[in-house]
Amino acid sequence: MLQKELRQAKAIENVYNSAYWHLAQKDYTLAEVRAKLERKTENQDWVETVLADLIEKGYIKSDFDFAMGFAESAFHNEQGKSAITRKLRARGVGQKEIAEAIEQVMYDEEIDQFALAESRLSNTFQNFHNTTKEKVYSQFTTKGFSRAEIDHALSMHPEKDTLRSKLEVKAEKADLSKEIMKLYRKGKGKRVILNELRKKLIDVEEFDNLIDQLEEVGDIDFYQTCIDVLAKKRLDIKNGAGKSKAYAYLSGKGFDSDQIKEALNPAD
Repeated sequence: MLQKELRQAKAIENVYNSAYWHLAQKDYTLAEVRAKLERKTENQDWVETVLADLIEKGYIKSDFDFAMGFAESAFHNEQGKSAITRKLRARGVGQKEIAEAIEQVMYDEEIDQFALAESRLSNTFQNFHNTTKEKVYSQFTTKGFSRAEIDHALSMHPEKDTLRSKLEVKAEKADLSKEIMKLYRKGKGKRVILNELRKKLIDVEEFDNLIDQLEEVGDIDFYQTCIDVLAKKRLDIKNGAGKSKAYAYLSGKGFDSDQIKEALNPAD
């Protein structure tokens, strides 16, 4: 969307008026005021004159003073220093002034980032039933905290044991029978199915019992699936080398030796 074209200043008084109007709305950094005045006029001398005058009169804060005030407010709102740094840089404040201001505020206010992260986590979450570990880390990283600070805050939270990863949440909701059938239909053998379920953190305590039940009702037939998988691969199994290659392939798919031998020797 194009910015609306501003009426250009015809005199330096117009530049002053523009600066006063903007500063009456909220605090701006020197860089922000400069950018607004440069939209108002192409006369750089007017811009520099107005800025110098307003800085001298205290209407525009130095970058250090602005960063000090911003950091104080942000820390009181339980934001971490990396978020404060990022926001100040986006507003045109120099890195040197930002670092010095944050260091000064942390010293004056006795700010401890670990304690700050702990407090914010406690105030944000009574428990973690409606979120995930990934969301907590993402949110607190955005708020300016390091991995170590987040880890510390979580270790101190009384409901830390209720925090689950996305994978754990999904695993808790999983239907073991349906998950087995999904993998079976992809041509996986029993061993690979079990390994993949474990990787997904799905409870496999009833795995063997469910496999037996599914085989009894005819939903699963690993012998036939092994034959079908081999047929799709179209390997030459007429010689020993071909059979060895096929055996390794089918074993990698999770089929056991009896199933593989039957697939390799269907006439026996």
